[in-house]
Parts: sequence; structure tokens; C-alpha cells
Amino acid sequence: MSDRTCDRILIEGLRVPCIIGVSEQERRARQDVVLDITLHTDLSPAAGTDDIADAVDYSAVARSVAGHVAASRFRLVEALAESVARLCLADARVARVDVRVRKPAALPLADSAGVKITRRREG
Repeated sequence: MSDRTCDRILIEGLRVPCIIGVSEQERRARQDVVLDITLHTDLSPAAGTDDIADAVDYSAVARSVAGHVAASRFRLVEALAESVARLCLADARVARVDVRVRKPAALPLADSAGVKITRRREG
């Protein structure tokens, strides 16, 4: 599957409370992170059959990611993003994933601070 012809599933604005950050204060209390996830996959099997069994179930992905993030205790958003990308790539139908992680309360003068990464299936 080439990137030029790859379809995408979008999960945007997934808000999950978790422990994230390096300061003592950040380590004591949960704070929201907001995730945007793009799964690059071939949607034609599901489009042809109209059967969830042939689709990457975005509801299941969102639940899995939310549970993973809520249970995590990362210091850096970079590490959190990497772990979410690995989780998404565990589905063999996902060829590539873009993960954006934002901390809305990170900077007093900004809406948020965060990272965006792209990872591809090896091979």
C-alpha cells in the first residue's frame, strides 16, 4: 500500500486524563492530553462489504488508546506519542500512523503544547 493511494481513518480530539510531565506537581495530579490520530489503511475491503469485520474499528482503537493513555505515567509527550503509535501499528492493516499529542495546560500563554509524530510499519 503506497502513501499516495492510502486511505485514512481520523480520530480527532480524543481527550484523556493522565499523569504526564516532569515536575512534581505534574506527577501528582492527572491532566488532560488531547490526541489526534490518523490511521493510514486500505478502506476498500470495508467499503465493498459494508461489514465492520473488514474495517479497522475506530471505536475500538479509541477505547484502546484511551485506556493505554489513562494508565500511562510518561514524563514526556514524545514518549507518550511513540507508545500510542506502536499500539496503533499493532493492527497489521495499519500501514502508517500519525499521532499528535497536546497538553492544553502546558503553557500559560498558549492553547496547548505538544508533538506530532509519524511512524510506519516496518517491512
